[in-house]
Amino acid sequence: MDKFIVITSIFRPTEAIEKFAKLKDWKVIVVGDKKTAGDWSYPGVTYLSPEGQQEVANKFSGLLPWNSYTRKNIGYLHAISQGARVIYESDDDNIPLDNWVNEPEFSTDAELLSDASFVNIYSYFTDKKIWPRGIPLRCVLDAETPKAAQGKNLKVGVWQFLADEDPDVDAIYRLTNNTPIYFNWRAPLVLAQDACCPFNSQNTYFRKEVFPLLYLPSTVTFRFTDILRGLVAQPILWAAGYHLGFAGATVLQKRNPHDYLKDFESEIPCYLQAEKVVQIAKEAVSPERSISENMLAVYRALSDKGIVSENELEILSCWLGFVA
Repeated sequence: MDKFIVITSIFRPTEAIEKFAKLKDWKVIVVGDKKTAGDWSYPGVTYLSPEGQQEVANKFSGLLPWNSYTRKNIGYLHAISQGARVIYESDDDNIPLDNWVNEPEFSTDAELLSDASFVNIYSYFTDKKIWPRGIPLRCVLDAETPKAAQGKNLKVGVWQFLADEDPDVDAIYRLTNNTPIYFNWRAPLVLAQDACCPFNSQNTYFRKEVFPLLYLPSTVTFRFTDILRGLVAQPILWAAGYHLGFAGATVLQKRNPHDYLKDFESEIPCYLQAEKVVQIAKEAVSPERSISENMLAVYRALSDKGIVSENELEILSCWLGFVA
């Protein structure tokens, strides 16, 4: 089995985990934390306890903070060590729907969005005023909406599928509107080079060639880690000849309880630094380097600008020792 689902959870097995565990051709990995029940288990699921995470990657595990979403990195490493060809990631509150995609096409003809900087991808799937977490606030009312043109033989490195009911939005949306959203189904969209949109870690597929980009940075806030990862990933994908793709909702999110004001505080770097991160990444990336080499170059530049801490480089270097 070479397809793995990676989830992190501090709760007892949820409906989402129960449904993921029943999917054919996929192996489910759940990464625990200090708050997870010591006797956590579910049939057909590999559970990585705090002790088990040290067995997967002792040094790397020791570098990651506890009670942190970035423990999910250990799940990726375990999947890679088991020969993963595709890694899908989600959260324990995203319930797969009947249209959940067993495996997306990583080489495909698709509608291609170009001639833009930041794109609000949600605007292509609904007429409601809603935006993905991580998009610069100036784009909420003034996002570029380039028309799609047909693209041929596109190499997609990462596919982000959407989530219905309570999709991934920022705290500003939740504090000021919070209307449930059910997206329209339409053909998938692929972003051309220089067209950027944040993507998250909630309904996302990575192909083997880009596994280094799974890395969730540990020295930023909880609500910024997967957004920063995705913003860094896109210029690196472009340099390696890959694209980011988006497709319709295939999970229903029944969101775990959140304090929206705490989310807002955690998201402040998203609001203030998204455009800066992409610009830094573009300047640091070279098509002559490997994906791993470009990651080090980008995070070194981010550290120099104070967006990540200096010890992020030590953690990243240890990660790349496993996946490069």
